[in-house]
Amino acid sequence: MNHRIQACLLVLCPISILAVQAISPDAGPLYSLRSLWPKTPTSWDNPDPCNGWVGIICNNEFRVISIKLSSLGLKGQLPGDIGSLTQLQILDMSYNKGLNGPISGAIAGLTNLTNLILIGCSFSGVIPDNIGSLQQLVILSLNFNSFSGTIPSSIGKLSKLYWLDLADNKLTGTIPVSSGNQPGLDMLTHTKHFHFGKNQLGGEIPAQLFRENMSLIHVIFDNNKFTGPIPSTIGLLNKLQVLRLDRNLLSGHVPSSLNDLTDLQQLQLSNNQLTGPMPDLSGMKNLNYVDFSNNTFEASDVPQWFSTLKVLTTLIMDNTQLQGSLTSALFSLPQLQSVNLKNNQINGTLDLGYNYSAALQIVDVQNNQIMSVQGHEYHKKLLLDGNPFCSRNTGADPLNYCTNQEQSIPPYSTSKKNCGADSCPSDQVSSPNCKCSYPYMGTLYFRAPLFSWVGNMTYYYELEKTLTGSFKKLQLPVDSVFLSNPRKSSDNYLELDLQVFPYGTERFNFSGLSSVGFVLGNQTIKPPPSFGPFFFIGSEYKAFAESSPTSKKSMSLGVIIGAAVGVFVLVLALLCAGYYAFRQKRRADRITEQSKAFSSCDASSSGSIPQLKGARWFSFNELKKCTNNFSEANVIGSGGYGKVYKGTLSATGQLVAIKRAQRGSMQGNVEFKTEIELLSRVHHKNLVTLVGFCFEKDEQMLVYEYVPNGTLKESISGKSGVRLDWTRRLRVALGSARGLAYLHEHANPPIIHRDIKSTNILLDERLNAKVADFGLSKLMADNEKDHVSTQVKGTMGYMDPEYYTSQMLTEKSDVYSFGVLMLELITGRRPIERGRYIVREVRVKMDKTKDLYGLDELLDPVIVLGTSLKGLEKFVDLAMRCVEELGSDRPMMSEVVKEIESILQLAGLNPNVDSASTSESYVGSSGSHTQHPNSDSKEFFDDSGGYPPCKVEAQ
Repeated sequence: MNHRIQACLLVLCPISILAVQAISPDAGPLYSLRSLWPKTPTSWDNPDPCNGWVGIICNNEFRVISIKLSSLGLKGQLPGDIGSLTQLQILDMSYNKGLNGPISGAIAGLTNLTNLILIGCSFSGVIPDNIGSLQQLVILSLNFNSFSGTIPSSIGKLSKLYWLDLADNKLTGTIPVSSGNQPGLDMLTHTKHFHFGKNQLGGEIPAQLFRENMSLIHVIFDNNKFTGPIPSTIGLLNKLQVLRLDRNLLSGHVPSSLNDLTDLQQLQLSNNQLTGPMPDLSGMKNLNYVDFSNNTFEASDVPQWFSTLKVLTTLIMDNTQLQGSLTSALFSLPQLQSVNLKNNQINGTLDLGYNYSAALQIVDVQNNQIMSVQGHEYHKKLLLDGNPFCSRNTGADPLNYCTNQEQSIPPYSTSKKNCGADSCPSDQVSSPNCKCSYPYMGTLYFRAPLFSWVGNMTYYYELEKTLTGSFKKLQLPVDSVFLSNPRKSSDNYLELDLQVFPYGTERFNFSGLSSVGFVLGNQTIKPPPSFGPFFFIGSEYKAFAESSPTSKKSMSLGVIIGAAVGVFVLVLALLCAGYYAFRQKRRADRITEQSKAFSSCDASSSGSIPQLKGARWFSFNELKKCTNNFSEANVIGSGGYGKVYKGTLSATGQLVAIKRAQRGSMQGNVEFKTEIELLSRVHHKNLVTLVGFCFEKDEQMLVYEYVPNGTLKESISGKSGVRLDWTRRLRVALGSARGLAYLHEHANPPIIHRDIKSTNILLDERLNAKVADFGLSKLMADNEKDHVSTQVKGTMGYMDPEYYTSQMLTEKSDVYSFGVLMLELITGRRPIERGRYIVREVRVKMDKTKDLYGLDELLDPVIVLGTSLKGLEKFVDLAMRCVEELGSDRPMMSEVVKEIESILQLAGLNPNVDSASTSESYVGSSGSHTQHPNSDSKEFFDDSGGYPPCKVEAQ
């Protein structure tokens, strides 16, 4: 041990000297920031920015690589000295309204900068012309400031730029395009986002701006002063999903090339001076939202293409010279939420039909020439004021069709647990989890939501789940989020108030808050598909866990602090020997305690602890603490074995699910040990991971990774709030099959699960399937290659009849259960429901001469509504092969995997892309299939252009 003590002293003594003498070479520019800003975090009193300054991250060479200071209430200007931080990669000072003045051209010295995020400050002046020198830029967000002047043409040099947001400023002039040696924005072939709305940009939109090889998915130019025609070259943007040109001065005809934008989901051209015939949009099959209002198109009959847009949610054609009559086909579109055709010349009879969309909330046809209303009574909002129908039916309007009704939005706020009376102090807020704290607050702005009925709570449930899950996944100190007060602005933006509550404490600290602000500003978190592009504006946080920012301190105090640190390190060196001895003793005690836990096993086990690969042993007290004393509030599941608790490991903050056996269901020691060893050595992305176990004080507990979206059964039934469309169900089936194939063919020895069912398939935060619950699993020993003779166990309805009668368990028994699961996926029904067995029901009704094999009545309406069921017949064929009476007639799980992969390809999907990377919708009851306007092929920004995301460091 003496040698270890000497080594410890040799290491720590030089460190103590460096603590006083070593200062980062980048300290000068940061001292300049500290001297210019009246208030800075107290940690900045330290002389070395790389030694604990909040928001500052350095590399191993003590060079500053990241500055994240969002929402800290900073005031002052950004000095030119910052340009000398040549290794800086991230600069985020968002949501500090007190930061003002111009941005110095010296910023061009930040040649390694990848993320420049200055959202929601008060910066003014021109954007530096030499900003094009920042060749590594991926994210450039300058929105919600007071920048003026023109857009620098040098931005066109930023060949790696992914996100360009200059919205909500005072920019003027035209959009620059390349000419000769001068660069322009048309050179940004890898950029996916042009967000220039709410400025004073003018002139014509250059035809040269749009090229066929561009990657743009968002072109948001609303609320400017653009004139002239819409360039026909916009039809070259074959990946475009959102186009907003509304609230400008555009004129001329709408180009026919617009119909080539087959991926477009939102099209807003309202409040311009467009003329000519009403454009034909029949080729735009993915359109959700159309707004052509307040233009001067030629008078024309109601277009037939209205009713061909099968995923349409919103149609707004106010004051567009429409005439003729409306047919019920329009109102039967399955996802339609609102129709606004007021101030036109629509006449005849209004017929909503008997099959109008269940999602339809408002039909506004005021000030037209409608004479009568026919069809089923409509009890939502139908506005007919200003039509002959109303003048002829005065006093006979029981449904208030002729009343100018107030179009109020139903109030919404995140639901809370049953917290009882609010007992928080007046300056604190109760979180959805009933914890009093000081939340971080701000507003979410959605520039192009694909829905119009903002009173639909399902959307907000999914947004809450996405935000909370993303914060947890990024390991940020967030307990929960609270959304409230949805509203539409005059610019047709959706706004939502957001409160983010700290985890495990009443207050955020500086580093925790700046990390939360960064992921919101950096677009690291992606909202559900229906919400589209967004930005966040945070409020100043005034309740930090550390002392509040203070006035700048003198350098002498910093030197004193540095010297004190050095003395402290020397004292620490003297304590090294004692600490080492204590640590070694504690480690030995822990190993002894683990061994004792299994001392009652049979002689062959010798009382040894399980041979684990990755899993760890937990004490009873550890798990008791992380579940709040096994509180009922933490229970997330229960069954014959006992209960499952949600917990948080105090050491790492990791969320876990703890399966605690009740006394009567506890296994024998040998069996429990075997199960732990089995689970600890199977590792696959489609299997739930075992984190550890507890075997102490007559307790048997297994600790798994926490899988947030619950069971597949809950999603199919709608209980979880997640609705799975056809393509998403295909991916769930593929993931589950891959997990089973791994157990059968790659685990050594092979494993038979023996209890495959929808409650044992879990869905993670991205809806990837994970096979769970191995309590009934059996190993296939070397002498049991064909079958295992064992007592029959499993779940009725899923159980293999051959295994049930012969008591011979094989891998094909799992295949049978999986076949039943496949039928459950397409029907949404339990295997045995009201005495009817799903396998028999499908066999009886199946007719291969008919579309969908004549199974229309059995199919789950969620997958039928508004969705193309490509590959369904092959899926049914495969399921029926899996449930053959004889195991020898069933396929192997590896064959099942290959066939589902081919079905996915038939449906136009890539089977080698995980659910986390897909853009299929999984929100709401309509089973819609829409794409996220901000979606990419990989998790953050690692798209085909090869621009990786910035890592969110834990500070």
